[in-house]
Amino acid sequence: MTELLEMLPRTKAALAAGMEAGLHIGTQGYATRNGRAVADFAVGESAPGTPMTGETLMLWLSSGKPIAAAAIMQLQEAGLLQLDDPVAVHLPEFGANGKADVTIRHLLTHTCGFRFLDLGDAATPWDEIIRRISIAPLERNWIPGCRAGYHPYTSWYVLGEIVGRLSEVSYSQYVRDRIFVPLVMSDCWIGMPAEVRDGYGSRLGTMVNTEKFDADGRPLLTPHVWSTPQGIVACAPGGNGHGPMRQLVRFYEMMLGRGERDGVRILSPESVQQMTARQRTGLVDETFRHELDWGLGIIPNNRKYGIGTIPYGYGRHVSDDAFGHSGSQSLVAFADPQHGLAAAIVFNGTCGERKHQPRMRAVVEALYEDLGITRDD
Repeated sequence: MTELLEMLPRTKAALAAGMEAGLHIGTQGYATRNGRAVADFAVGESAPGTPMTGETLMLWLSSGKPIAAAAIMQLQEAGLLQLDDPVAVHLPEFGANGKADVTIRHLLTHTCGFRFLDLGDAATPWDEIIRRISIAPLERNWIPGCRAGYHPYTSWYVLGEIVGRLSEVSYSQYVRDRIFVPLVMSDCWIGMPAEVRDGYGSRLGTMVNTEKFDADGRPLLTPHVWSTPQGIVACAPGGNGHGPMRQLVRFYEMMLGRGERDGVRILSPESVQQMTARQRTGLVDETFRHELDWGLGIIPNNRKYGIGTIPYGYGRHVSDDAFGHSGSQSLVAFADPQHGLAAAIVFNGTCGERKHQPRMRAVVEALYEDLGITRDD
């Protein structure tokens, strides 16, 4: 709906500025306010030479992490686990090498202490990834729950394995059956069957790198590993979700609805409250090297720690109770309960965090200003 973008002049200008600077080759975004579409745009290319459309499936990267958290909360509601269960209760082999005290809550709050491990490449079998994580030790002097450090992938495979063992279906199938299909997120996947991947054809976008250049100064536009044919079919609960922004927003509309959207209940209000509450506060995140609060697989608005310096922030105008999760160098997805706003915006170009963070803030702030929502503090 390009007419909606024409009604958002600041947003349109911010998107164009990023493209003119070579930060991305295309962008796709969608936002609703109290359930009504207020932004819907697709600009530029979804892959070199392919136009972006509103129906293009784009890579989510870490913006898929809240899906894993929702799956865990569903299992808690079913009485199959508790957040403070040691992981080893459900995955006995995980307790090796000092990890016996790591709980599910520690996984969800990035306080578990096994951030960076060699998990192989996109073709590494799931069971081998779980084996490598299970035999790994905790980081030196790490006491689970007392230190914080963002885990890009490792802990999310463990969460996916817990979901698989307790539900007796694969993580990919579970989130399709219990979250995506009920929310009419029919084109959303975390681990896509090869025949489905091939059937999408040009609707499947490719996340490209705009940070590295050739000898003539042109971006290399190398596909992200999770945008390769093998990466798309692999299942990485912390990083390789795919789907249009129009559909990702439905997850946040459900969260704004206290677990329900269009009469379909995904979570209890209590689970939503637990996910969005600040479960860890005041700790310096040793991955981002910045003080950050965290929910359960959800990032609350951390503007109090510095709007211009916090990673995965939502800009100047977003309410203090806003929450969501961004994707590395590419995407922002969040809900703002005070204003009834749910939004997801993806930039098709990973340009490095130093350039991406200002790009993301500029677009989100422009959207708020176009909608007449501002704050001066």
